[in-house]
Amino acid sequence: VQLQASGGGLVQAGDSLRLVCAASGRTSNIYAMAWFRQAPGEDREFVAALMWRRGITMYADSVKDRFTISRDDDKETVYLQMSSLKAEDTAIYYCAGDRVQRTYVARMLSAYEYWGHGTQVTVSS
Repeated sequence: VQLQASGGGLVQAGDSLRLVCAASGRTSNIYAMAWFRQAPGEDREFVAALMWRRGITMYADSVKDRFTISRDDDKETVYLQMSSLKAEDTAIYYCAGDRVQRTYVARMLSAYEYWGHGTQVTVSS
């Protein structure tokens, strides 16, 4: 499985941005997709996740009501629509895939086996 993240950029506070994660390869192995982010000097943290077949979603409190994770089954793509961006949203954003079929949406980094390269999001205040 390969994951390719794109869509990052430099925006101003209050703007919106949509990240895209395209999956390829044996995508039938993926049961959930997630976005994580890592700011300079910080640990990588959970942002949002989506259970692929059931469509269940979960968000970090810091992005709830501002970010929306969604999927396009035909394109095997996951999106992260970000609105009302803040300076503290500045980070490298990574998409990840979980190959374990769980009854819950995982928030832990260790749950995700597949990772894409990150895409930089910079929000100027």
